[in-house]
Amino acid sequence: MTIGFEIGACDGTARFGRVITAHGNFATPAFMPVGTTGTVKGMTPEALAKCGAQIVLANTYHLMLRPGAERISRLGGVGKMMAWPGPILTDSGGFQVMSLSKLRELSEEGVNFQSHIDGKRELLTPEKSIEIQRKLDSTITMALDECTAFPLSKTLTEESMGLSMRWAVRSKEAYLARSGYGLFGIVQGGMYPELRAQSVASLVETGFDGYAIGGLAVGEDNELMHEITAYTASRLPVEKPRYLMGVGRPSDLVDAVVSGCDMFDCVLPTRSGRTGQAFTWNGVVNIRNSRHKDDPRPLDETCKCPTCLGYSRAYLYHLVQAKEILGVILMTWHNLYYYQALMAGMRFAIRSGELKSFRSNFTNRQKQGDIKPL
Repeated sequence: MTIGFEIGACDGTARFGRVITAHGNFATPAFMPVGTTGTVKGMTPEALAKCGAQIVLANTYHLMLRPGAERISRLGGVGKMMAWPGPILTDSGGFQVMSLSKLRELSEEGVNFQSHIDGKRELLTPEKSIEIQRKLDSTITMALDECTAFPLSKTLTEESMGLSMRWAVRSKEAYLARSGYGLFGIVQGGMYPELRAQSVASLVETGFDGYAIGGLAVGEDNELMHEITAYTASRLPVEKPRYLMGVGRPSDLVDAVVSGCDMFDCVLPTRSGRTGQAFTWNGVVNIRNSRHKDDPRPLDETCKCPTCLGYSRAYLYHLVQAKEILGVILMTWHNLYYYQALMAGMRFAIRSGELKSFRSNFTNRQKQGDIKPL
């Protein structure tokens, strides 16, 4: 078999489930911390596990450039290299080629681009992306696609989506199935529902172990993003996991789970940790704000992460202002713990049939915002 997916409970269109892989199982809804270059910034694998993470994401584009797929293969794969024992999903590299590289030349064959690291020219094709991900020993491999720009006309969006669908077929043909490993296709089609529907139909005909919703959070407003997410998720196969790519604000995750999405990734919790922002049940805390400099409270008095159990806002304010590495680590640790707690809370709510109440309570607390000390 490839990967397995078992749905344990539903609440409306939201699902609680379990993905079964060669590197262990993980519960859904699941948030995958982003370890782009084989490391989640500021975190050890042990710390990630203590946060509740069960699967992490790495990136084909970055790893193919440095340290290189061949070297990683000799080390036993990216999981073994970074000492992460659980499942790993690797992005195909398509988005990074479009967003980071220079002098891109897009063709039916693939993308010829100039590395943002050393200027060397590289060609990334569906076949090469799949080969690299196999060398990385990725538990879940992603088909190569073109991330459609926004805004873009319907005609150009349709052309881009068509190319991604042809690349999806080639990715499937190049993929060597192994027990406990899986290949996901990626839905494109921009902000046009009819193109999204065509993309879903094409991918389902090709056949994948799971389906991702790509091309969102690229500049469109939140209302449109949620509309397209819900529309697309409703058309994906019920029996396969659904992965919403790169969408990561806590409120967005709650809305997407309600719409039937199962897997998520985003750099937001780690990037925000490096810039002094913490996500809490009462909204975002900017620890750089001077009102925290004498505050003895933790970031979130209901949080059980090591940061909140051991350190005050005043100390975190000092660390961040002094640009100490420990400040980045503690803020990142809290954010990742919070994201995993959010996922765990939604899993429990779905099993209990109380997701609507969970969503209402979550929204009300977020609106309340961070309360200043008396």
